Amino acid sequence: MYPLLACSVVALTVIIERTMFWLLEDRRRNQALVNEVLSMAETGSWEKIRTIISGSKDFVIRILVAGILHREFSMSKAMETAASDELDRMRRYLSLLDTIITVSPLLGIFGTVIGIILSFEILGSAGIEEPQAVTAGIAQALITTASGLGIAILSLFPFNYFNARVEKAATIIEKYATSLEIVYEALEQDDKPGKRGTSHEG
Repeated sequence: MYPLLACSVVALTVIIERTMFWLLEDRRRNQALVNEVLSMAETGSWEKIRTIISGSKDFVIRILVAGILHREFSMSKAMETAASDELDRMRRYLSLLDTIITVSPLLGIFGTVIGIILSFEILGSAGIEEPQAVTAGIAQALITTASGLGIAILSLFPFNYFNARVEKAATIIEKYATSLEIVYEALEQDDKPGKRGTSHEG
């Protein structure tokens, strides 16, 4: 039961920490600012973008800024690296929670097996005249299995929720990073001399 108690404490700590993390991320989101950045990127107002994003902690803004700062080298690679860092931050401790979900039932079964072995040892020494000693030992041994299953079940729902939040964030990142790349490519095409000359002739 002591390893199961440690698992429950760790699982609860991770769940509370990740819940606070996502509540804070939701508060930091600024959709209006993201839209404004993309709008300014259409006109190439990079300095204005740098001014308005000052102090923003929105993870989408951080990724777009990484792309803008490295636009003359490799915008897509810069945003890909920034996105990877952000997603790693969002997945923090989830592997630990996943391990607890897997290990807790196994620890419970392990404890039950040991308890049943001890119960049969009691049966061997006390004889069948005292069956209550055996049944009480088996009932007590089954508590570890129930505890392990309970920890795993109660941890599974938050784990799936946090994974869903990460997947949703990845979709949002991909959406706005792609939008910025399209805007920048269109801007670059408009700035090409051949393109400019063609538009004047038309």
